[in-house]
Amino acid sequence: MLTVGVLFGGRSGEHDVSLCSAASVVAAMDPGKYNVVAIGIARDGRWYVQDRPVIVDDKDFGRILKLEKKGTWFINHFEEGGKLVLFDAESNRKVSVDVVFPAVHGTYCEDGTLQGLLELAMVPYVGADSVGSSIGIDKDVTKRLLRDSGIPVVPWKTVIREDWLRDSGTILKNIEEELSMPLFVKPARTGSSVGVKKVKARAELREAIEFSFQYDTKLLVEIGIEAREIECSVLGNNEPRASILGEVRTRHEFYSYESKYIDPDGAELVIPAPLDPAVSDTIRAAAVKGYGVLCCGGMARIDFFLDKNTGEYYLNEINTLPGFTSISMYPKLWAQTGIEYAALIDRLVELALERHRARMNIRTEL
Repeated sequence: MLTVGVLFGGRSGEHDVSLCSAASVVAAMDPGKYNVVAIGIARDGRWYVQDRPVIVDDKDFGRILKLEKKGTWFINHFEEGGKLVLFDAESNRKVSVDVVFPAVHGTYCEDGTLQGLLELAMVPYVGADSVGSSIGIDKDVTKRLLRDSGIPVVPWKTVIREDWLRDSGTILKNIEEELSMPLFVKPARTGSSVGVKKVKARAELREAIEFSFQYDTKLLVEIGIEAREIECSVLGNNEPRASILGEVRTRHEFYSYESKYIDPDGAELVIPAPLDPAVSDTIRAAAVKGYGVLCCGGMARIDFFLDKNTGEYYLNEINTLPGFTSISMYPKLWAQTGIEYAALIDRLVELALERHRARMNIRTEL
């Protein structure tokens, strides 16, 4: 039986969302196939193996995986070949994991940092590799690669904190001359709409930029278009496939953190999205192409804007470790496409092992 280490929590602004995703993953794992080990990452980055996975009620997120900070855990990645070994110096307890399922999101979790650690440990893990993860988390790099491959993206400007501190006046002037209102200001490397502000007037722009810089050292300012929000789930390694499309209809001014997770009536998910079949096919093809351009693997949820006035589509962003709660769009889209939640988890584990076997055949000596 495979021992699957479900990583959750994390040193990230999306720590709480991760606890919810992890609870859904653990609840759906077949105990006849998997021995599940819950590994919590605290907000300070320390890892804690849980005595057993415990799902508890939460006032904001419904059900979450409990994270207890017990023990002093060390990672030993060469003690057992191909396994992740964790050792508690306080109790002398040792835990070995065959494959890692990262139910984590955001900074230090979804940005290639964690993936690089697991690659050094030569341990199979679910989701994009370190390259795809680091590309996918960076909205600026993502946009440049997509643009250069011919996939439409919304016009934007990138702002670096050091440049802002040196000459914010010139940056504001350039933004105002080159981009039309309304604007969205967002950290380049966060998810779940953390740190995002909508700007309707020039007087609001400086404050929005200062706010977003609390969450990253690089941010994007992009044109806010009147658009429908269309999402597509992609699954696979070398031969990815796209799900049917879904539409997010937010009841807030935009699809904010609150509308996604806190307000139970914050948004409506419409599956399948009511679209002309030709438009749907075009967006699904762009999702698969973008998945390849951005070096993805395992899974990703790809988000699009469909301009209400012109009918043009834009690839907005990619999520290489999308939300995996029971109400998240990624698993819901696959359920409507024909792959139920438990079977989706099985397939993701298979893809992790498949990629690992291929990588283990790479020569590292001359």
